[in-house]
This record gives sequence, structure tokens and C-alpha cells, in this order.
Amino acid sequence: MNKTIASLTGLWQRIPKAALFVAAVIIQCALLVLMVADRMQILREGTEVTLQTQPVDPRDLLRGDYVVLRYEISQLPAGALAGQPAAERNPDVFVKLAPNANGLYEAVSVHAAPVTVTAPEILIRSRVSHSCGPAGRTFCDKLTIKYGLESYFVPEGEGKKLEQARNQQKLRVVAAVLPSGRAAIKRLLLDGEAVYEEPWY
Repeated sequence: MNKTIASLTGLWQRIPKAALFVAAVIIQCALLVLMVADRMQILREGTEVTLQTQPVDPRDLLRGDYVVLRYEISQLPAGALAGQPAAERNPDVFVKLAPNANGLYEAVSVHAAPVTVTAPEILIRSRVSHSCGPAGRTFCDKLTIKYGLESYFVPEGEGKKLEQARNQQKLRVVAAVLPSGRAAIKRLLLDGEAVYEEPWY
């Protein structure tokens, strides 16, 4: 074992530092390309759902150049999950959404694993941000849920206008959701008109 470690160490030391640097750059570029490709797939292939935003506690101020977002589906009754054991402290859950008469998607139910949906229903993957029980591994009666859609970067100086619209419930978010449940913000609607469109890259 010691000989193997010594030989690997010797091999590592013989690799030129320039080659290691180039390899690190290539790996970072590859990871960046994968991230961009993943986001492009969600925005291009995902089903569009329109979500109503909710006012945010005034202590959650605009941070830099992004707007903090909260939705009607950010807090939901656990339903059949209430009091059930969770796999971890902040478990992933799947929320079934369906459009109402106004075309806004609302929560139908919350599930610990993917379930079958029928169009126009969709299933969005999310994470419970707080669990109950002594070890924090039990589903609470009411769930606070994060969808990865809770912030949006905007041009400098334009965040305050959007925050005001959000707190007046005039701001809506169109998200793209893949069959796997992964989602990304696609555009922002102010009084029903698109004000920001997320580029694919």
C-alpha cells in the first residue's frame, strides 16, 4: 500500500504545473458548459407554469441586484405527509400543481416521491426548508417549501420597482418545469405583461 501511495505521489510530482493548470481550466469550463446546457434544457423543453408571488417580510431587503420571491405555493398543508417520518432533515418533496380558472398554477397535493400527473397538471420538485420532531425528521402539519425559484437577478436600480409590484401582488413568475420536476424562472410578468425574459444562456 505504501509503495502504491509513494508511486502515485511521485507520478503526481512529475506532472508539470502548467499541465495541471490547463486541466483545471478545462474541468471548470466543462462544468460551466454542463450548467448552461442544463438550464437551456429546462427553459427550452419545460412546461410553462404561471405562479402568483406573495409579499415578503420587509426585513428581507433587496440584496444586491436580485429580488427575493415568495409564492402562494411556498407554504402548504402537508396533507397525508403530516407527522410521517422524513428521509432527512430537509427532505425533497414533489408538489402537484394544476391551473385555476385564471390560469395560475395552484398546489393540489404534496408527495414524498414522484406521482403520476395528467395534463395540465405538473409535478415540481422542491425542498422542505424546516422539518419537525426531535430529530427534525418528521413532516410538519404545514410545510415551508423552496423551489429554487426564490430569487431573480435584475438590472441595477430596477429591483425596488419589482419588489413594490411583488408586495402589491402585481408580479407573477412564469417558470419552466421538466417532467423530472426540475424548474427555472423563464420570465417575469408585471400586470400581465412580460418585463424580463430569461435568456437560454
